[in-house]
Amino acid sequence: MNIERKKTRKIYIGGVPIGGGEPIVVQSMTKTDTRNINATVRQIKLLEREGCKIVRVAVPDMQAAKAIGDIKKRINIPLVADIHFNWRLAVEAIKQGVDALRINPGNIGDKEKVKEIVKRAKEKGIPIRVGVNAGSLPKDILKKYGHPVAQAMVEAAERHINILNELDFYDIKVSLKASDVWKTIEAYRLFSSKYDYPLHVGITETGPVPQGVVKSSIGIGLLLMEGIGDTIRVSLTESPVVEVKVAYEILRVLGIIKKGPEIISCPTCGRCEINIKKMVHQVQKALKTISKPITVAVMGCSVNGPGEAKEADFGLAGGKGHGVIFVKGKIVKTLKEDKLIEALVEEIKRETC
Repeated sequence: MNIERKKTRKIYIGGVPIGGGEPIVVQSMTKTDTRNINATVRQIKLLEREGCKIVRVAVPDMQAAKAIGDIKKRINIPLVADIHFNWRLAVEAIKQGVDALRINPGNIGDKEKVKEIVKRAKEKGIPIRVGVNAGSLPKDILKKYGHPVAQAMVEAAERHINILNELDFYDIKVSLKASDVWKTIEAYRLFSSKYDYPLHVGITETGPVPQGVVKSSIGIGLLLMEGIGDTIRVSLTESPVVEVKVAYEILRVLGIIKKGPEIISCPTCGRCEINIKKMVHQVQKALKTISKPITVAVMGCSVNGPGEAKEADFGLAGGKGHGVIFVKGKIVKTLKEDKLIEALVEEIKRETC
């Protein structure tokens, strides 16, 4: 599937290009107390290993803002400071070397305070993400619409953007998130039809797994299929590492990226006579380091098994106590059940490593 991306203006967060036709970037946010520098760095390192390209940290007070400098020295991906209400925290975050700010100028205070932030952001080449959430719209806009509808979210974004534009600042990224999938989609569609600012896409506060995974996959997936979105974050009540895994899976399933193995496996039923669940976990673990895009079928019955295994790059079709290994559609081995995984992994690594 060839997805035509909406053309947006390009900005940079650290050395990472955003928008302007650049690849979609996966980002996440730490779940640690930013003031706990060691814990925050440990979590960011885990995210780096998972392929996270940008990470955001909450900055609730001055101690957290001052921690940014030490955190920055120990990580390898751009750092974004998430700040609300207090302009001094934004100024300190910039001083500490943060790569971008997530603020809403409308809740920072009077224009002079915003002007001070913008002045320093310009000096350092730091972009600002205007982040609109349905749960925290300005009171007058909420009163006007009665509920946090998509139009209200877009109007709030426009208000924040206008404040920055009046200060001759255009290095902006925008997000318009709600916990309701369709409200979020409508807001992004409406905003995207009017502006060319790069968009950070996500469904906010989606909840735990599996609910949050489903909501995020539908919402983010539909927007990406329409060409909307330059960065994405999956927001789960889970480890941020899981967020990044799910984000990459969304991109992979849509064909936006080609990375690592796609494992095709049967859900099992009464016809299954081998331990498919155990085998799939063994295959996942064995192939963790493989980045080449391949399809691997692990199948356990005579109905769909041989066909799926034959069509995959590598396949295993098992029966009672035994099975066959396919490579590029051809049977290469027939083995007992306890030898199948070892043989499958061996064939895959021979071809990909």
